[in-house]
Amino acid sequence: MEPAAAPAIDVAGLVRQIPTQYPFVLVDRVVEHDPGGRLVAIKNVTGSEEFFEGHFPGAPVMPGVLLMESLAQAAGIWLLNNAPDPRGLEVHVVGIDQAKFRRPVLPGDQLRLEITVLRRRGPLCRIRGDVKSGENRVAEANLLLRVASLEPPDVDPTARVAPGAVLGPGVQVGPYAVVGPRVRIGARTILASHVVVDGDTELGADNHLYPFCSVGLAPQDKKYHGEHTRLVIGDRNAVREFVTIQPGTAGGGGLTRIGSDNLFMAYAHVAHDCLVGDHTIFANGATLAGHVEVADWATIGAYSGVHQFCRVGTHSFVGGYTVATKDVLPYSKTVGNRACIYGVNTIGLTRRGFPAETIAAIRRAFRVLVQSRLNTSEAVARLEAEGSPHPEVLGLVEFIRGARRGVILKRHIRHRVSEEA
Repeated sequence: MEPAAAPAIDVAGLVRQIPTQYPFVLVDRVVEHDPGGRLVAIKNVTGSEEFFEGHFPGAPVMPGVLLMESLAQAAGIWLLNNAPDPRGLEVHVVGIDQAKFRRPVLPGDQLRLEITVLRRRGPLCRIRGDVKSGENRVAEANLLLRVASLEPPDVDPTARVAPGAVLGPGVQVGPYAVVGPRVRIGARTILASHVVVDGDTELGADNHLYPFCSVGLAPQDKKYHGEHTRLVIGDRNAVREFVTIQPGTAGGGGLTRIGSDNLFMAYAHVAHDCLVGDHTIFANGATLAGHVEVADWATIGAYSGVHQFCRVGTHSFVGGYTVATKDVLPYSKTVGNRACIYGVNTIGLTRRGFPAETIAAIRRAFRVLVQSRLNTSEAVARLEAEGSPHPEVLGLVEFIRGARRGVILKRHIRHRVSEEA
């Protein structure tokens, strides 16, 4: 019998129901599908895969655990494609037996993921998986998967949810909250009472928006005249009371993007066209003007302001009531109006597990940049000539070279302030 082709399967849509998300999706397309219990999918392994950077440098090999993950994702696609309403389901791997790895997978290989259902009972499904590259068998295993039902959205009777809005499983919409027609909200996100979400806004999973915050309403820019722009927010963010986050403008690229695992304390403000990374903290009243970029793990203190088109570097700490009119150096402790450098953010780096050797290398680089009496160009040239093996130091040099508004390099000195670089 000829195998059943499956060109119409929505791989991207079904993969969204699997806990693993991009860039960790390991199925490119489905080439065969039998509802009776078989599926064949393809994964093209390219040299640009992120896991090759560290596994291993100079000798890239696809990790075996990712081969198992690719089989699990292919099996999840089969399970969800046969479900009446896959949007209400989630697939979890609960067991792997008899796993064997026959040969390494290298950049350029095309993997054929073959899934055969052995047994299905209730929410549990046992599946046989084979990974092949050409005529060679690469890996094989038996997988046990569980299909979990997700709770439907819970909308308070006093809330107003527009007909076009899309609410994921387990979403909670509190009393008197308002959700616009182009809003899409991911699973388990909570909108407390009186929250307003409007515009073309996409919220990921497990976010928590507290009372009276405003997300996705028109930007406060006089050049904005109602054109279509967007706001995209990742997962697991906490947005506290009275926070405002606004979408982009046509002149700034049309997109404001917020990463995941961020904390926005009460009254913080993110203006149009800002790009915020992951794991950042905005204390009460912290304010970003338009077009600001905030890198991962940065902290912006209470009632601080960041000027338009500035950048806040990774792992930097901006003290309370600071006014930053130039870029904030990565790993720095920057405070004041106008802002000065108070040294390396040693406490933050130590808490996040930076080795003492790395912190010492960053501190030596700061001495060259801030205390050597060299101008900025000379200091950067000296750091490049020294050729530090630490990527953090190389990142400092790249950050300074990429500045458009200059970088805060003025050192705080008690009773005296040095010249601004």
